[in-house]
Amino acid sequence: MHKVDQHTTSFWRRGMGENAYLGIDIAKAKFDVALLRPDQKIRSKAFANSSAGHAELLTWLARQHAGPVHACLEATGTYGHALAEWLADAGLTVSVINPAAIEAYGRSRLTRTKTDRTDARLIAHFCATQRPAPWQPLPREVRELQAFVRRLDALEGMRQQERNRLAAEPAHAAVRTSIQHVIELLDDEMAAVRARIHDHVTQHPGLRAQRALLTSIPGIGETTAALLLAELGPITRFECASACAAFIGLVPREGVSGTSVRRKPVLSKLGPSSLRKGLYFPALTAMRHNPILRAHRERLLARGKHRMVIVGAIMRKLVHLVYGVLKHGQPFRADYATGA
Repeated sequence: MHKVDQHTTSFWRRGMGENAYLGIDIAKAKFDVALLRPDQKIRSKAFANSSAGHAELLTWLARQHAGPVHACLEATGTYGHALAEWLADAGLTVSVINPAAIEAYGRSRLTRTKTDRTDARLIAHFCATQRPAPWQPLPREVRELQAFVRRLDALEGMRQQERNRLAAEPAHAAVRTSIQHVIELLDDEMAAVRARIHDHVTQHPGLRAQRALLTSIPGIGETTAALLLAELGPITRFECASACAAFIGLVPREGVSGTSVRRKPVLSKLGPSSLRKGLYFPALTAMRHNPILRAHRERLLARGKHRMVIVGAIMRKLVHLVYGVLKHGQPFRADYATGA
């Protein structure tokens, strides 16, 4: 990976006047940018989505003499992470935006054309008008843990696909043998990645201490603890437990309009789906073995709540417990609720 040029970094940290806004539309092989300058002129360009392309972008920005730059890109998985980290290391203000927010903003502007170039312009205008909060890269040890955790999730997905193929009972014996062999290989690889995750957390005192706090909560084991540490990052990113639950997408979304529209509240599901998926089975376990969540379940049952509504509420309450033990640095205790 190329290193960020120190002269370029100091250029962005000094600043030269009013902000310019950089919208970035990320794809696998390339990314398109639109630079909205303080004079309201827009400059567009495309770059390779590689370390060389990242360096070329910084050089191009310096030639524009646009002053301090606030860059915005959508949270689109792994394709944009390296670029966001690169720009933050170079001293630019960076915001990573939920794609749903950009889509809604585009609808509000009655946008009709959709290309990579126009999407980059839309994101630049969003950044200029909405001024989203700056994004901070996760600590390096958390980013490494995140890579391991996401690799494990990918392997689990591949194994499930093979299991589904085996369940379809292919007629040819050689095909069944091949599928079983792949499942065994995936099982071995998953075991190796789990060992790497365990060792990685153990080798970093901060992560190790947080793992101990999380696993003190009945219902949360090492695998779920690693997922939470990897995807939540430092708990100080969140002002309160409700903000943490909202990040995961576990807060209810109301559907009320006027006097006639009264939709049932549903989970917003705006955050990382991997966290919601990873908390589902721990919530089922916690309903039986965690005294606080078991009592919460009984109250909801007495009120006639549907099973899936109860599961969602338990997941949300579990996140509140997670926030509490991490914020206060104290293990779970059944005689008080934390993080409310």
